[in-house]
Amino acid sequence: MDRYAEIAQHVQNGYSERARKAVEAALAEGCPAERVLKEGLIAGMEVVAAKFKSGQMFLPEVLAVAGAMKAGMELVKPLLVAARHEPLGKVVLGTVRGDMHDIGKNLVAIMLQGAGFDVVDLGTDVRVEKFIDAIEREHPDVVGMSALLTTTMVHMKTVIEALKQRDLRAHVKVIVGGAPISKNFASEIGADGYARDAATAVDVVKELLNSR
Repeated sequence: MDRYAEIAQHVQNGYSERARKAVEAALAEGCPAERVLKEGLIAGMEVVAAKFKSGQMFLPEVLAVAGAMKAGMELVKPLLVAARHEPLGKVVLGTVRGDMHDIGKNLVAIMLQGAGFDVVDLGTDVRVEKFIDAIEREHPDVVGMSALLTTTMVHMKTVIEALKQRDLRAHVKVIVGGAPISKNFASEIGADGYARDAATAVDVVKELLNSR
């Protein structure tokens, strides 16, 4: 088994320490960081995403995989930045105001990074102003909002309205997700896309960027 396949396998198995050591070994042997990312980390994550979507893997397993992916990314990302590796796009993520749930959002972040996107995670309980400031500062291609409570999902529309008022709406795509969110709700508030889970979120982001 070559180094890239080894890294991919450890990611699929959710073995964080083994993934980190395999990435360290690959880089020490002179393997290019971009190949470590694409043929190792991303390759492993793509298998997991497919299994998650088809119901062959479940959330606890995917969270372990996310940890392994993160362990490898921490070593690779600085090298990619130094080499000015171009990501597929940039995504700003956040759980909306009043909502402290972050497992789903964190999983989306890891899945997107695993697919080759640059992700700016604003965390939880993100107010409108923080979303706007991040969009003006980061110039993302997509902004993703998450909500797990019916009482907080209304803030998604507030963010979209604020984007319109600041003349930013035409420059960024908006996707939404979370347990109480539906495709109809996404359409009603003017979002560009809806993702029912983390693996789907990656597909939605790719579709939105390809349709520009």
